[in-house]
Amino acid sequence: MEDEQALPDEGASQQPEDLEVVDGVIVLASARAIEPLRDPAPPLRAVAAVAATGFVAGAATAAVLGRRLARHQAGRAALAHPPGRAAGDAVLASRRFIVDVHTLARR
Repeated sequence: MEDEQALPDEGASQQPEDLEVVDGVIVLASARAIEPLRDPAPPLRAVAAVAATGFVAGAATAAVLGRRLARHQAGRAALAHPPGRAAGDAVLASRRFIVDVHTLARR
């Protein structure tokens, strides 16, 4: 490495007027991890508004479905007593069974 000749600096050929002199101070500071910003909690009014809106939407849905179910049951009741049947014919019992059938393999 001692045999190598120093290459002329390209900046050395510039005129002294073209050079910029920078004054600076070296500051040594310890590095620390930057913590990510946390999302602030939503305002209480917004949370209350969302909760109230959800409650109202649920109540409206329940009301619509309840009315629809009542109409459906009223229609079924009208069909259960057709006009041609005598008033003395009464249903003594009515049962509905939910049947679950399993097929088992023999061992």
